[in-house]
Amino acid sequence: MPRYVALFKGINVGKAKRIAMDDLRVLLGKLGFTDVQTLLNSGNAVFTAAAESALKLAEQIRQAVHTGTGVDALVIVKSSKDLAAIVAGNELGKVATDPSRLLVAITNDNKSLKPVEALAGAAWGDARIHVGRHAAYLWCAKGVLESEALEALLKGLKGSGTTRNWTTLNKIHALMDKDS
Repeated sequence: MPRYVALFKGINVGKAKRIAMDDLRVLLGKLGFTDVQTLLNSGNAVFTAAAESALKLAEQIRQAVHTGTGVDALVIVKSSKDLAAIVAGNELGKVATDPSRLLVAITNDNKSLKPVEALAGAAWGDARIHVGRHAAYLWCAKGVLESEALEALLKGLKGSGTTRNWTTLNKIHALMDKDS
């Protein structure tokens, strides 16, 4: 059975949208998913499930979390194959010197990346944007907090995606592949 990751947008940031990772693991187990593991407290859950559309899994998880916890948050689901393609598609690794400042924007539908393609050609000072087939990549040389490029990227995605830094994404990738 395939491995998947569920990436939640905006949970456990500040006081709103709080979900305990223990509760999330239990909830995903009740959906019939196995080998459920979470990484960090920011909504990264790796699990095994019967082969299914990632979008259908995302909708199922979002509804179950909303019903079970009262938290409504966008959920992006990717298979281990999808995540491997996202990792392989990073063309900014050559310039990124700090993986915490290299962000990857992931959406449920790769067509959602189309509106941000023009951002890759814009001048962002020390920042760089690359839009690949499976994700958008953003190098924030001076940090993410004041990045105009990040602001533009998120605005262009219109709430359809979530970001993870390169370190976290690689930890998720390793977690998904550890049993393969």
